[in-house]
Amino acid sequence: MTGAYEDIIYLQHHVSSKRPQMPMWERAAQFSPFAALTGYDDAIRETGRLTERKLNWTKKNRKGGTG
Repeated sequence: MTGAYEDIIYLQHHVSSKRPQMPMWERAAQFSPFAALTGYDDAIRETGRLTERKLNWTKKNRKGGTG
């Protein structure tokens, strides 16, 4: 094998003598997806929701009537 990393490719993985090894589940949590903007999805959903009564426009309504 020849290349830029030839001198280090077969070295043992470093293990710290000062810090304990992080459990696998904590390591996995570092790379799991998260919601950077808490509540953003709810705000978008609320904005898109129909919040007003739909008006039924008839000829009478268009002329200024009430019914």
